[in-house]
Amino acid sequence: MTPVCYLGAMPFMPLRDANPAEEAVKAYDAWIEGLEEELAKPDLDRSQFCLSVLRDIYFPGLDGLDLDELSAAQRMWMLNLDPRNITMEPEYYIEVDQEEYARVKPLLWLWQMFDKSPLGNNVHLGVRFRRMLAPHIFRRCGRNFKCFNFVEFSFGYNMEVGDDVVVHRHVLLDDRGGISLGDRVSISDYANIYSHTHSIVDQRNVTLARTVLEDDVRITYHATVLAGVTVGRNSMVGANAVATRDVRPFHVNVGIPAKSVRVKPSAPPDVSETTTVERLPH
Repeated sequence: MTPVCYLGAMPFMPLRDANPAEEAVKAYDAWIEGLEEELAKPDLDRSQFCLSVLRDIYFPGLDGLDLDELSAAQRMWMLNLDPRNITMEPEYYIEVDQEEYARVKPLLWLWQMFDKSPLGNNVHLGVRFRRMLAPHIFRRCGRNFKCFNFVEFSFGYNMEVGDDVVVHRHVLLDDRGGISLGDRVSISDYANIYSHTHSIVDQRNVTLARTVLEDDVRITYHATVLAGVTVGRNSMVGANAVATRDVRPFHVNVGIPAKSVRVKPSAPPDVSETTTVERLPH
């Protein structure tokens, strides 16, 4: 049985170990190591690499297939595996660094298509696969990055990620203006982090503003952090909340717009409080 410790009225439930069969782990490790070796080559054609990997995933054993022998729909499907044959939304943004995006686009497409494949829901393999790709996409990526499926980025190359960061399912990380995630940041399912905003007068008027989540921040389910906001260390943005302005360190912000309602018990004495903010009990 999984051990459960009770702290007051709330149970503390550490994650349990869950591993595939040993022969499967060996196969996964060998595959990832082979891909890592390819990505390390300075002259690697990333588009061809993406196409080759996706062909193996979706159509194993059909690498030499003649496209002229396929139906129109089959041909479209095969062509769609090659990042040179598709466009992605960020390519239409005027401020995109075309050289930088051309560098990361094949790996972003590989990431997305892997998630949509039968392999994408395998947590053991998926976390390792995305951890392998991330340092080749992000501006910086720390150790032990853990990312679940269906996470999307805008440019990818404007991401800075610290150590031991966890990003859960269906998260949007809009890094058009830049996103910085500190160490041990946790972002829960369906959260949205933005770094650009549109004028209320003319939606074509776009402002880019770097968004920062400092160390030990937690963004919970379906929460949104708007462009230019700094979420201070050890703070939390609650479920469905919308952070429209900076969140103070160690504060718990909830609501729309998000406001501070609690201070964490671990907060140092000098953390500011107001008459409307309670300090959580130890």
